Amino acid sequence: MATFVSIPGDLRARYSRTAEGRAWLSGLPRLIDASLERWELSVDLQPGAEPWNGHGGIVIPVVREGARLVLKIAFPHEEALVEQHALALWGGAGAVRLLDADSASCAMLLERLDADSWLHGAPMHEARDVWGSLVKDLSIEPDERPEWGEFEHIAARAERWSDDLPAEWERLGRPFPRWLLEAALEVCQTRGAVGRRAGKDVLVHCDLHFMNILPHLNGRRTDGKRAYVAIDPQPMIGEAEFAVAPILWNRIRDLSTTAPEIALLERCADFSRAAGLDGETAREWSLVREVENALWYAGKPRHEGELARSLWVASTLAGRRLDGLPAAHDLPEPGPSASS
Repeated sequence: MATFVSIPGDLRARYSRTAEGRAWLSGLPRLIDASLERWELSVDLQPGAEPWNGHGGIVIPVVREGARLVLKIAFPHEEALVEQHALALWGGAGAVRLLDADSASCAMLLERLDADSWLHGAPMHEARDVWGSLVKDLSIEPDERPEWGEFEHIAARAERWSDDLPAEWERLGRPFPRWLLEAALEVCQTRGAVGRRAGKDVLVHCDLHFMNILPHLNGRRTDGKRAYVAIDPQPMIGEAEFAVAPILWNRIRDLSTTAPEIALLERCADFSRAAGLDGETAREWSLVREVENALWYAGKPRHEGELARSLWVASTLAGRRLDGLPAAHDLPEPGPSASS
């Protein structure tokens, strides 16, 4: 017997724009039913309530033999296809625990977290310490396990950006000054080679922003504080400093109103220090990531605010003011359409 689970409206709207997305949506009820049957799960939703969802999939609270879990089914894209491998390698240390997975359907059975208590609302000093501790836990080094072969290397991505970024900048009509593009290309050309030759390879959670860090339902650390773990990793291999960027383009309105540019650079240094990372390397990687984001937004309609935010962060990290941008506290927060 089919189990009815409502598909959230924003997820339906997002994936109704392409034939591939519409095909996935039409098959999603069957994927849900198959996963519930495979893992002997019962849906744990109040009548009429919608499940949770992120940008790339649906997350359904379920129960199995009294255990409160979630079923996550993602649209099959690059990051989703490798997520299970990263979670398997972390084994619940710093990241949500993976109980089972089905690669064919991009479905995972995960421990349930407290979805109402993101780190997004925590005081910044607390968020910094939690984030830094998680980065230390997540930065595991490659070993003999086969899952390591599934991830792209960050240095290889940077080397590819050396060609792709200028080509996209030209194609889009040079949407920002060349000096900012050249600042990003310098990072690609140095850290791409250096990162592969001399950097320390670890597993990197590339989307470790405040809303991707949730506490356990009831778990506490030995000091009595809530125990947080990460979700939605977008994993790659390379320098751990690559993980800092999402912390900088989120919660911009928490920066000082009198000197937000200085405050952003201080945040980069503070969060890097909390995670035992090199602040200058983090600044460089964050610069190139935001330039790449800016080009993504420049190619999409109705993303002027997001483009302005990326340009403000990138130019601030480059140490040079870019004229014509809104004040920092007028910039929008990243939303579901954010590229990274």
